Amino acid sequence: MPRTFPNGYTVPLTLAIDSPMTEADHVRHVSVLAPRNPLIEVATFHFVPQRSEPRVSARIRLAEPQYVLAVAEMNDGTLLMTESWVEVATNGCK
Repeated sequence: MPRTFPNGYTVPLTLAIDSPMTEADHVRHVSVLAPRNPLIEVATFHFVPQRSEPRVSARIRLAEPQYVLAVAEMNDGTLLMTESWVEVATNGCK
């Protein structure tokens, strides 16, 4: 995600998870969270082993400058998390 973006209405988001996507080792889903938004869960992306790549590009809304979190659940129940600070100039959740 960009560190700064002029408005909170269309902030670009790209996720790429390093996973072989086999039956034994794959990403089940990824949730994108923005804790300062009125609705914290911004999006959830589901993946299918051997049928999808764990990559997503989208645009999301942000209410104010904040950390955006991505939490991935692997097939064995392991959770992986990353965060990115995004500074937006205008509220995209009015």
